[in-house]
Formats: sequence, C-alpha cells, structure tokens
Amino acid sequence: MSHQANRILNLLHTPLSYIELLKPKETSLICLISMCAAITAAGGNPEVGALLVTLAAIALGSGGCNGLTNYLDREVDARMERTKHRPLPAKMIDPPKKALWWSLSLIVIGLILAWSIHPFCFIAGLLGSTASAVWRKRVVCPLLGAIASSAPIAIGWFAFSPQVSPSLISLCGLIWVWVPLHVWSVMIAHRDDYLRGGISYFPLSWENKDVVKVLLSLSLLLYATSIILYFVADLGSLYVGVASGIGLLMIGANVNLVVSPCSLNAFRVYRLTAFPYLGIIFLIICVDVLLT
Repeated sequence: MSHQANRILNLLHTPLSYIELLKPKETSLICLISMCAAITAAGGNPEVGALLVTLAAIALGSGGCNGLTNYLDREVDARMERTKHRPLPAKMIDPPKKALWWSLSLIVIGLILAWSIHPFCFIAGLLGSTASAVWRKRVVCPLLGAIASSAPIAIGWFAFSPQVSPSLISLCGLIWVWVPLHVWSVMIAHRDDYLRGGISYFPLSWENKDVVKVLLSLSLLLYATSIILYFVADLGSLYVGVASGIGLLMIGANVNLVVSPCSLNAFRVYRLTAFPYLGIIFLIICVDVLLT
C-alpha cells in the first residue's frame, strides 16, 4: 500500500478512534434507558425540544465519562487481551492527554446542557461524572458504579419531573442491583485476563463456585426489584408479564452458572444483563406508560 493511501487511512481512522473511545454501544444503551425514563416521567407525552436537549446532555456526558474511564484505565487495559486493542492502549490516540481533554470537554458540555434543563439534572450529572472518575478497574466499589449508571436516568427523569419520587427511586434501585451482576459476571468470565491486568479484588479473590452463588442471589433480588417497580410505578399487565419473563430467564441463566461455573456460562449471564435485560425492561416501562 502506498504512503498516500496509508495517510488517508490514518486520517479516516483517527476520528473513529475518538468515537470508539466513548464506548458507543454502552453509551447508546445508557441513552436508551434514560430516554425511556424521561418519557415515563413526562407521562408518555414529553415536549420534543426538551427531550432532544436532554438526550444531547446524556449522550455527551455519558460518552465523556466512558472516555475518561478509558483514559484512567489505559495501563490496565494494555495488559488485558480483551481491551488491549482499545484506542489508548493500541496508541491510536497518542499522546493519551488528547483523549483526556476530549473526554473532559464532552463532560463539561453535557453538564452545561444539564444545567440549562434543571439544576437537579446538573447535580445528578455532576455526581455521576465524579463517580465515573473514581470507579474504574483499579477501584472496587459497586456503589460508585451504581451512582454513575443511575445518574443519566435521574437526568432524564428530572428533566420532566424535577422531584424525587418513589418511581425514580425504584428505577435507580433496579440499576443498583443490576450493576454488580453485570460487572462481576464479565469479570469471572474473563478471570485470567483480569488477573493479568493486575486486578485481584472481589470477585476474583473468590473461587468461581462461591461467586456464582452471589450472582444468583443478585438475580433473585433483581427480579424482586423489577416486581416492586410494578407496584410503585403503577404499571400495567404488559410490564409485569415481560418483566417476569425476562427476570426468570435471568434467574435461569444464573442457576445454570451455579450448576456449571465456567467462563462461557458467566459470559452468557453478562451478555443477558446488557441490552436483552436492561434495555427490554426500560423499553417495556416506556411502552406501558404510552399505552395507558
């Protein structure tokens, strides 16, 4: 390949690396569930302009936080097989400070937009951004992950209903149970890789046969939380039917993991927790509200 062709490919690849830094799949899921929360808070009839501004604030802030955690975790990621090809460890963005300023700029813009919506949105965004900066591979604290993951939902909710309600608390409670199940399942699915990266705290400090019992307990608690939400948010039969079905599927996957605590079964639990579970739960809440 000619030098000119290589140069063109590099010019095309660099912007894509900055987008990849923001973890577009994860950011898309956050935007989806946050928009569902916003539509639910608006009673199924949000003002379109406000919804778009809210989406922009959440997308920029969440993407920036993902980029920031990638920057902070770059040395660990370089030692792990599943993450060594990310933009920073692969030196697709070099020096790394370029990624830092890019990520921080997006967070600041997201916070400015959040402030323009409502001060509560700004506070939620600031708490989520701070938690994201602390919660990373080197820090073992599911509470920080729960705060970071529930902050976008709070922003979406406060944009249309600026008050702390039982429904919002229940939605955030669902996330707080979901986060450790999601994170710990991928950690035991890639146990050796995390250990190579220098990560040795829970759940890696326990044997798989013991960790999977904790994950099963979490799946049962997650199911219970989703049913509590049905009563608290006054949702309909559509929600409880779908939530029960996918909740039982989650429990079944964790029972299978207890029976056979191998990496493949742990990875199946991890995959199920992402869009299939969390995305469907929030989508069906939104649909239920729209239909009632």
